[in-house]
Amino acid sequence: MADCVVVDPGEEPERVLAALGELGLSCAAVVVTHSHLDHIGAVGAVARAATCPVYTSAGDADVVAHVNDHLWPGFGPYVEHAPEGRLVPGERIELAGMAIDVLDTPGHHPHAVTLLMTGPDGDQLLAAGDVLFAGSVGRTDLEGGDWDVLAASIGRLVDAVDHDVPVLPGHGPVTTLRRELATNPFLTGLAG
Repeated sequence: MADCVVVDPGEEPERVLAALGELGLSCAAVVVTHSHLDHIGAVGAVARAATCPVYTSAGDADVVAHVNDHLWPGFGPYVEHAPEGRLVPGERIELAGMAIDVLDTPGHHPHAVTLLMTGPDGDQLLAAGDVLFAGSVGRTDLEGGDWDVLAASIGRLVDAVDHDVPVLPGHGPVTTLRRELATNPFLTGLAG
């Protein structure tokens, strides 16, 4: 079995674990871009089943560890799990044979990070959480959201990441910064 990293496992651990089995993958770690419930509901169950560590930003660690204290109507209850590792903006960690650069991208959520993942062959993937979507961006009307901060975060991504790297958003289809700069109305004026 090849090792992999599970990013933001949503709230259906059975689907995540079934997909890992079908693909012949072993989860080496669960990483969290931000602690909204639709991204962390399955963290504890997946980590327990895979017997692997969980990595979050320092600001999100308590929410992940005590997720059932932070439920929204219609969500949960979930398996709780205290994160073992930290995703520190500006630092690089090594997981499952990948180098993962942690980029600070608040705006949708105050502790949001985006993960630039580089495989042993040099191929890259940007796990964007809810910072950027195909044709849209993360909402800023939830607690801690801020449009100006989000726009600045996306601007830093545009400056720091190759525009042809696949962007894996937290919801919706895979895209690239090049495509979003050309078509996404929220990115007008951000082309670097």
